[in-house]
Amino acid sequence: MVSFVRKAFNEAFTDDKYEALLKDLDNHYPGAIEFRLAETPVFVPKEFTIKMLEACESIIDLVKDPGFRRMTDKSIPASDKVQGDYGYPQMMVFDFGVCQHANGELVPQLVEMQGFPSLYGFQDFYPNILRKHFSIPGNFTQYLGGHNHESYIKLLKEVILGKHNAENVILLEIKPHEQKTKVDFYCTQHITGVEPVCLTELKEDGKKLFYERNGRKIQVLRIYNRVIFDELHTRTDLGNIIDLKKEYDVEWVTHPDWFYRISKYTLPFISHPYVPQTFFLDELKQAPGNLENYVLKPLFSFAGQGVVIDVSTKDIENVKDPGNWILQEKVQYADIIETPTSPAKTEIRIMYLWKDGAARPGPVINLARLSKGKMIGTRYNKDKSWVGGSVAFFEM
Repeated sequence: MVSFVRKAFNEAFTDDKYEALLKDLDNHYPGAIEFRLAETPVFVPKEFTIKMLEACESIIDLVKDPGFRRMTDKSIPASDKVQGDYGYPQMMVFDFGVCQHANGELVPQLVEMQGFPSLYGFQDFYPNILRKHFSIPGNFTQYLGGHNHESYIKLLKEVILGKHNAENVILLEIKPHEQKTKVDFYCTQHITGVEPVCLTELKEDGKKLFYERNGRKIQVLRIYNRVIFDELHTRTDLGNIIDLKKEYDVEWVTHPDWFYRISKYTLPFISHPYVPQTFFLDELKQAPGNLENYVLKPLFSFAGQGVVIDVSTKDIENVKDPGNWILQEKVQYADIIETPTSPAKTEIRIMYLWKDGAARPGPVINLARLSKGKMIGTRYNKDKSWVGGSVAFFEM
């Protein structure tokens, strides 16, 4: 995206450097990276970053609006409604596809957003290792909001720990050491001291929650939540577990309801040039004549599951529960990243942190993904190179 930096990176790239990077990462957390890392970062010009942040801030204004919770009450399935104090969502992420107008101007288009944590630990660790193996210009940074490594780590610890000791805060997940994102859990533990704890390990005593380590019973006062209910509903191997929906004497980072409130469900309420037009399917009186320019998405799924890319009238007619679907204007990703083979598309995730008591959140770091398939994600990019997880370096 910054042509002279891209040219210099590609010319200096070697497979040996890439393999050395992967080996270095693995030496820190052996066997923990189970997703493909792309051969290259994304270099983002200053004006494009400003556009993405402008869209993010307009959505945050909506989230802060006193009527937002009432507006999104129907987003939460009754089966997944969790009790307990809300607060604001301490973590929010916004995914933008990089697109291009006919005049050549690069524009972001919001693809999705989540009131849920992303790889906040790994995306600090990985770019700093990447800099050891590849030359990244000094006026490009993975951080946002004026942060550097030290200030980011300080804020992340404050957000995750709150006012508690690390042993009383847990990173809660389903079988955390079996998850593809487990390397992020280990990076987070290294930064904060907070342990990954499986949902099966939690025990309740009235409204109090506990887990055990080395024969000690430790009370849980704050939960850094990584449990996605979509996955929880599919698991039949967890045995007798606590009911997360009950009210416990714990603080949430973030409260599970925010996963639904800030999600695909929110898109139809947003009017912004960098947010594609989106409709609730049950409120659509007539399907657009240009259906080829839209995608059909289920509201309650993750990792791109169930998305219909090439939509037909029959696809819409076949939806049995239109209240749980949206029709979204298709984001036409640009083949903008030059690689030694074919150009790649890219998606950039802007990641925010909202410290308890702060007036509003701020952008802090990012994640990028490269694709040469119809969609972003490993299942759509099998047997391809210069695709996968990455990071954006922003021009300062």
